[in-house]
Amino acid sequence: MTSLVPATREALEGLPAEVAPALLGGELRVQTSTGSVALRITEVEAYHGRGTGPQVDPGSHARMGPTARNATMWGEPGHLYVYLSHGIHSCVNVVSGPEGVAGGILLRAGEVVDGADAAHARRPAARVARDLARGPGRLGDAVGLRHPIHDGIDAVTGEERAGASARLFLLAEPLAEIATGPRVGVAGIAGTDAFPWRFWIPGDPTVSAFRWGRGAREATG
Repeated sequence: MTSLVPATREALEGLPAEVAPALLGGELRVQTSTGSVALRITEVEAYHGRGTGPQVDPGSHARMGPTARNATMWGEPGHLYVYLSHGIHSCVNVVSGPEGVAGGILLRAGEVVDGADAAHARRPAARVARDLARGPGRLGDAVGLRHPIHDGIDAVTGEERAGASARLFLLAEPLAEIATGPRVGVAGIAGTDAFPWRFWIPGDPTVSAFRWGRGAREATG
């Protein structure tokens, strides 16, 4: 089995679409007052901000520039951008790209490899283990990171924020086989093959199901 190494700022300095595949098979380890959970990352999505890379990303929270909501995306790599989805779910992103260049890698799904009791306590609706963190909202719930108090937590140093700490670990040797395709549920052209910025481990049972975003199917071709 390939060994894990702590993530560094340098390893995350590339643009999200370049760095995202390297997160697959890595682990996010989170400790809070209600328990610790280690998650093997099985599915991610890359998002670029305004001026990030050669292609404008209309699906990004940072597409219009810096705001109070997306400020973490513009900071140094290795922090976690934790945002609220549909007013309920806290979703977790790893910030990548040079400081001042907005980018985030959404952790879409993972396998709980340690701390299953804590994850189940936070996700009582999950009937089977594979569903504990299958989807970004479920993942955020399972590891116990919450918006807004944990937004900006540093997953490189592991410095505590609001009673929690997080550490990101990457595979010493990246996976040789990955799958890629359109992002899930993203509207319009940003949810098509024009942005094949969803990456996952083929055949892994924790990977979430694909669904088209509003107008994305119509925008294909």
